[in-house]
Amino acid sequence: MPKPRSAQISVEATPFYHCISRCVRQAYLCGQDTDGRDYSHRRKWVESRILFLSSVFSMDVCAYAVMSNHFHVVLHVNTSRAASWSDREVVHRWNKLFTGTELSWRYLRGEPIEDAHFRILKKQITVWRQRLACISWFMRCLNEPIARMANREDGCTGRFWEGRFKSQALLDEKALLACLAYVDLNPVRANLARTPEESSYTSIQRRIDAFKSEQPHQPAKLMPFTGSNRNKSSQGIPFALEDYLALVDWTGRAQREDKPGYIHQSYPPILQRLNFDPDHWLTASLKFESRFRGWVGAFYRLKSVCAKLGYRRIPGGANSRLLLV
Repeated sequence: MPKPRSAQISVEATPFYHCISRCVRQAYLCGQDTDGRDYSHRRKWVESRILFLSSVFSMDVCAYAVMSNHFHVVLHVNTSRAASWSDREVVHRWNKLFTGTELSWRYLRGEPIEDAHFRILKKQITVWRQRLACISWFMRCLNEPIARMANREDGCTGRFWEGRFKSQALLDEKALLACLAYVDLNPVRANLARTPEESSYTSIQRRIDAFKSEQPHQPAKLMPFTGSNRNKSSQGIPFALEDYLALVDWTGRAQREDKPGYIHQSYPPILQRLNFDPDHWLTASLKFESRFRGWVGAFYRLKSVCAKLGYRRIPGGANSRLLLV
């Protein structure tokens, strides 16, 4: 018998959870089915919904991978953030998800509300605050709209996802790291992509694209990697991003007997694929602030930006040419 959700999720034990939802009967309802019908565009639906919900719920998305018949998402439950929200913030966020009530909209518009009605609204706000920090409500708000959109597209009714999503509590840093790598390598293992940076609808591709951009950064809608020496008051994944990318790359080269895909041994390490000389990479990453000012990127990108902005000289051009070729 399945365990009740309350026995599987305890934020007091850990704030990190790995959740999986599978299409009913594990059919390829988000990919190409056996009859040749292609539903791959639905993977974008799921990815967009995950990122939208991360900006509404008190949840940080650590990783995700949207496959053809299921998806993975690793969540961090941030109860302290939800507790810090004002009542107005809670109502505003909840009304982004649902139509709201007459009282909630009157409250947001600043209209007068009778004391009896205001007490009712306050009780409802307490419930909404709890739900905005609840994994079950996150998954409900993720899965239900996707099911409705797919059924509308197919002109049918009935289940799209299996009845329950699966969840795993990640109790320590080793479990978290292993799970993140597992999720990010799903498309490679399924032979849908050759490398992590080619894995569409995944957090690892989003992170790598941001990492390779003209101004390297971490995506706003994903929980950042903060390194092992992070400030205790900051929220983040306790590993260095470059270490994690290298680890995922190394892990992806190991072949599994039950999976067809892996990163081929002939492919160079990820830092080489991103055109980083190892020595230059160390200098650029360890002395980033002292070596670079303002715009940072490959020289040709830096030159293009400076031309558009009307710069007469290219600031930091020498270091850019040397370290970020």
